Amino acid sequence: MPANKKYLNTSPSQRFAKISAGLLGGYLVTVSLFLALSFWINHINVLMTLRYGGIILWAFLFVFAFLLKNGWRVWAIYIAITLLCCGLIYLGKIYNPII
Repeated sequence: MPANKKYLNTSPSQRFAKISAGLLGGYLVTVSLFLALSFWINHINVLMTLRYGGIILWAFLFVFAFLLKNGWRVWAIYIAITLLCCGLIYLGKIYNPII
């Protein structure tokens, strides 16, 4: 049974944006989130959690990229979250200079 045609009418640029946002953007969000957490919580426990929780979060973010219609909007969301986490990493370095 073929798929409904109205769900298949995405342009190649949107397809590329969704796939790249899911792969690369989801990875950037996952790593930056766990690194930001490692500056505020015990970093050994957080980085060990990254091994398994990171894969689950990355898979969720990969699927989330295909739920929205505009792939470039997904990129904008993922870059905003990554920059927010980078800001938290910067603040963590300022307030916890021992790490």
